[in-house]
Amino acid sequence: MDYKGRVRRCIFLSSAVVLLALGCERPVSNNAITPESLLVTMTMPPSAIPAPAETYAPPTLAQTVAPLEGTTSAQLNVRSEPSTAGSSLGSIGPFERIQIIGKDASGTWYQILDSQSPDGRGWVSAQYVEVKDKAAVPVVGGAAGSGPTGLVTQQVNVRAGPGTGFEALGTLNPNDVVTLTGKDAKTVWLQIEFANGPDGRGWVTAAYVQASGIEALPIMDQSSEVTGTVTPSLVQPTITPTVIPAPSDGDSAQSPAASVTFSPAGPRLLIYSSDISAPQGDGEDWVGFTPYDRFVTISLSCLGNGVPTLELRQNEKSLQGLGGLACGETRQLDLEPAQAYLIRLSVNPAGGALDYVHYILKIEASR
Repeated sequence: MDYKGRVRRCIFLSSAVVLLALGCERPVSNNAITPESLLVTMTMPPSAIPAPAETYAPPTLAQTVAPLEGTTSAQLNVRSEPSTAGSSLGSIGPFERIQIIGKDASGTWYQILDSQSPDGRGWVSAQYVEVKDKAAVPVVGGAAGSGPTGLVTQQVNVRAGPGTGFEALGTLNPNDVVTLTGKDAKTVWLQIEFANGPDGRGWVTAAYVQASGIEALPIMDQSSEVTGTVTPSLVQPTITPTVIPAPSDGDSAQSPAASVTFSPAGPRLLIYSSDISAPQGDGEDWVGFTPYDRFVTISLSCLGNGVPTLELRQNEKSLQGLGGLACGETRQLDLEPAQAYLIRLSVNPAGGALDYVHYILKIEASR
């Protein structure tokens, strides 16, 4: 038998044995061939079963409040903090639309979106911003620090120590917000955060800072070392503020500090605020306006130890109408529509002493 024949015979015999074994009902001996013994099993390396992908919760995003739209009524400085002591980031002209995102605790400063600021935000004085729903503006903080805050009620010097004999570091104006860090033993002086001061601190007289929680402030010495926390029960003395000359703003009758033309579909209100003093400092300011109707309402509010005088002019001539308008008063004038008018504000010294006035002038079309 040739080789191929022998191979075919072997395959036939093996198949017969397998079929015979499958047909038996009795147990198969240990030497019997089973179907499993004919199977060739390939051993593969174990494969890693991928773990189910981890499910991450989406990051919690800080909740943001939709900005509220406001309109400026005067040219405003944008500052890094809710205070005139804060660094200036730029300015915004009158009747510009701004996006308000918050206010300080006193409500005297608004935080706005500002592309000129490094972090896209800045602060402007709230009294020169018109917004429909002031109550909807959320409180986002006061001054830059984390301590209690106070509201400055009158222009005051910031000094290097708790006393008038210390170096003047700068000034604060009404409605500035300050962070309180300490007080002297008699609570006559308050220590505040002040960027231009030693170690970023300064001192102001307590009589011109409105705040709560002063009794909990630490008592500080001249070197800013804490000496105690208990304030003696003393009657706070009356303090005379240190008056300084008003800085010159360079305006004149030919170039007023502010000027607006009223119209039914445009601006109807101008609010301008500045400082005048005499015999030193800026003794007069000029504000211009053009009415579109006969009637205009003018009001004046003031702070300081001086008495301002208002004069109404047209074509370089003095007119009747504003003479005797005092701080806190409002008066309606009957004027010629579409004619330009000027208001001159000045202060005359009494007895040679320095007279200072911080004023807010409001001019509004009556209808």
